[in-house]
Amino acid sequence: MGGPKCADKVIKALDGIGKVEVDVNLGRVIVNSTVPWSEIQDKIEKTGRKAVLCGFGGQSAVVMINNKERSVKGVVRFSAIDKNSSGCVVDGVIDGLSPGLHGIHVHECGDLSQDCNSVGDHYNPRNSPHGSPMDPPDKRHAGDLGNIRADDNGRATFRFIDPVLQVWEIIGRSVVISQNEDDLGKGKNDRSRVDGNTGQRLACGIIARSAGILQNYKKICACDGVTIWDERDKPLAGANRSNLKTNDST
Repeated sequence: MGGPKCADKVIKALDGIGKVEVDVNLGRVIVNSTVPWSEIQDKIEKTGRKAVLCGFGGQSAVVMINNKERSVKGVVRFSAIDKNSSGCVVDGVIDGLSPGLHGIHVHECGDLSQDCNSVGDHYNPRNSPHGSPMDPPDKRHAGDLGNIRADDNGRATFRFIDPVLQVWEIIGRSVVISQNEDDLGKGKNDRSRVDGNTGQRLACGIIARSAGILQNYKKICACDGVTIWDERDKPLAGANRSNLKTNDST
């Protein structure tokens, strides 16, 4: 940031979205909000500044979703609400989907040896039937996260709170994005109570522990060699992410 005037513009751009703290000396903005992080980044960048996410929530986990054959890629983050509450915030962006609803679920395994076919069934420690994320724990799989909606450009941007899932229990498992809409266990066949008739598994990724707020000081992302600062000029996902040149100015 260039000084107090710059900070004032950022604060004004984020007006009404929640609690905002700005540190001019460190060039840092901390936001406590229910708005998806991608929208917060867009608001900051509309002021002419570039923004990079450095940590998310408290206890956190992240998934890099990928399917090279179908060009379905993205990021899903999980963040604990607080130390004394169950449930977590689920926040993400997925590109390359067909417009409409697609099921999203946590699966029991982190084994990608056969792509998404080896990640097991929905994570279901209570041996419950498949259901809606709004159902009580004994009426849904713990991994039942419902649906995400892709827009006409194939991008799904989402943020919601799941009352059952906890971050500590899903690290090392996987997230799967499905071809079809999840019927939330309301269908009229046996498959509805197994996976909601979601059809083919389009893309998946392993859930890994992630840095919390101000814990992420890495310089290089091992997945593609892009520095955390260079990510300001990169698309979040997609075929061109590793190929686009970045602006070297700081």
